[in-house]
Amino acid sequence: MKKFTCADLHCDLLSYLQEAPNADPMIGGKIGCTIPDLMAGNVKFQTMAIYTATEIGSVELALGQALLFKNLIEKYNAYLSFFDTNTHKLDFTNNPKIQIVTAIENAAGICEENDALNKAFENLTNLINISGKPLYLGLTHHGENRFGGGNSTNVGLKEDGKALIDYLSQLNIALDFSHTSDYLAYDILNFISKNNISIPIIASHSNFRSVYNHARNLPDDIAKEIIKKNGLIGINLLRAFLNPTNENAIYDHIQYGIELGGINNLCFGVDYFYCDSHPDQTRVPFFFEQHNNASKYQSILTAIEDKINEETALKMASYNIQQFINFNYNT
Repeated sequence: MKKFTCADLHCDLLSYLQEAPNADPMIGGKIGCTIPDLMAGNVKFQTMAIYTATEIGSVELALGQALLFKNLIEKYNAYLSFFDTNTHKLDFTNNPKIQIVTAIENAAGICEENDALNKAFENLTNLINISGKPLYLGLTHHGENRFGGGNSTNVGLKEDGKALIDYLSQLNIALDFSHTSDYLAYDILNFISKNNISIPIIASHSNFRSVYNHARNLPDDIAKEIIKKNGLIGINLLRAFLNPTNENAIYDHIQYGIELGGINNLCFGVDYFYCDSHPDQTRVPFFFEQHNNASKYQSILTAIEDKINEETALKMASYNIQQFINFNYNT
């Protein structure tokens, strides 16, 4: 069987290590993106989210995850290497290790709700000094915060969100649409267009609403804008967003993305996270067995090759992420 080189835009290993009792990145079973799982799936690039809820203490939690990321690189350097978006080209031929980089899932991690806005910029600089420049940042999670509205709200872009977008553009940090409300997504697109702001945009772990109707999935017009702007759309393998009863819905989402013009934009953003602490245990199992850890990438890609075509499998595996990063960063 062909061995694909794999890359992924989103996992929650850092919050797992912070939250779960006796969490160990070398022991599988509780999260699908442990180091052995990634190695078994031939994953050569992994983005690790710094995730915090919008709550008091969010900045401290984000700092803790940045330190965990730094410790991962130091302690497990036989398997992992730091990917620096400022200086590195993403190359899979000369680096046998898993290249890792952070992202920020919810800007609450860089600023408490009642802090002065300049604290967001100071705290982001502090995180960069510890764990490197994040590949992307999402303004919100499910709910509303000082920057805008998450996917469970009807809230758009706020003034603090506008200021943060402008700051991110100066640092060349991509903007993530995966947890935006539709209102926030439209406002962001209008804001960056009206003000001629140059910033990469992605949906790091989102599927297509026309295939399965869920607020976490992208409506067609937002997906088309991401594609038009040469962004990335990371296919999320959670049952709730694929289709809770159809294990083959992944191929429907991929095929639909291609029909929207996104063959050069699709990738993986699987969203492996620590499920035991999730408040809605009625969703267990959160992943179909065929998708439940990173070792399954090879069989998933072989199925994509068989059901769709080889070009799609190769591009989704890692090529599209590689092209996006090498075009947008290191400049």
